[in-house]
Amino acid sequence: MRREVRDFAEREVRPRIPEMEAAEAAHHRLSNMIAEQGWLGVTIGREYGGMNLGHLAKTIIIEELSRVSGAMGAMVQASQLGVAKIIHFGNEEQRRTWLPAIASGQCLPTIAVTETASGGHVLGMQATAVQDGSDYILNGHKVFVGNSHVGDLHGVVVRTGPGPKGLTAFLVESHRPGFALAPQQSTMGLHGFSFGELMFNDCRVPATNMLGTEGDGLAVAYSSSILYGRANLTAVSLGIHQAILEETVAYASERRLYGKPIAELDNIKQKIGQIQSRLMTARITAYHAVHLLDQGMPCDAELMNAKLVNVESALDSAREAMEIHAAAGLSTERPIERYLRDAFHIFAPAGTSDVQRIRLAEEALGRSRGQWSERIVGGRAVALA
Repeated sequence: MRREVRDFAEREVRPRIPEMEAAEAAHHRLSNMIAEQGWLGVTIGREYGGMNLGHLAKTIIIEELSRVSGAMGAMVQASQLGVAKIIHFGNEEQRRTWLPAIASGQCLPTIAVTETASGGHVLGMQATAVQDGSDYILNGHKVFVGNSHVGDLHGVVVRTGPGPKGLTAFLVESHRPGFALAPQQSTMGLHGFSFGELMFNDCRVPATNMLGTEGDGLAVAYSSSILYGRANLTAVSLGIHQAILEETVAYASERRLYGKPIAELDNIKQKIGQIQSRLMTARITAYHAVHLLDQGMPCDAELMNAKLVNVESALDSAREAMEIHAAAGLSTERPIERYLRDAFHIFAPAGTSDVQRIRLAEEALGRSRGQWSERIVGGRAVALA
């Protein structure tokens, strides 16, 4: 699996990076090419046309794509959030309709939760769905939606009533009247990936598109973010981190000072050794967490820690790599500045590092409300009390 994805990334993705960096827009063709490899179906059961290989295999796929392009790794990780909601909350008809299409690369899914005013406060969302006969009418907007401009099927969490039980999730096809995309905004990094704004203006969706039952929206949002989002973003950081090490070793081996490569200088060796150590530790935390997830064992804390360690380690190593490159690192002719920009994009989604630390502290203090990884039962999520 690793060889297959790495070969594809080197052959098809790397040559397109200059184009993606220049355009700063979603790369539809490459996104579709990756989807056509069947990798979006890595966690989908074989009965729905998927690979049924689990979260460790998914991590390797995202990691290897991110090693070449954080943007394309992010594209796959965002698609996996869209997969999760259907696997765990979709009814059998929804699963048989959408999972084979995703697994074959014919459909790119997303999940849309965040809004401008509420940010990470899910209960503060204001987008609404009002029942009208056998349909629901959606109004409002969602921001920072991964795969916004390449997605075909959006899993949208909106308010259908007051309080925590007043959130409901719907599958919204991108061709529905009343659905629109805001123009894609330029971003610091992850060029080639889209995480933009969805707009709903009297968008009519049949009640049969509801995920789970009315009131399941909070569980859809939280379980997708905690079980898939943290693991997926960990994998993106891990791939970028690997690229940082490889590029830094290559530069230090070719850059000469005092008649020899700077890689022979002890202070440079210290920095490279630190990057190597961080990467090894980060990889262990990543693989350990998703292995537990594959085994069906409680692992919320491990997933939090994996995201925390991998994001912070990649950022620390990117900064250290920039110090080794010195002024050369500022040039867009070398990829190290791209790795730094891309690494910063993984910090906020599915909880910033401060959020992960707070949740880990609650776990240590015995104040956790329970674990989502214990509540995924028979492919269906059970809401936390």
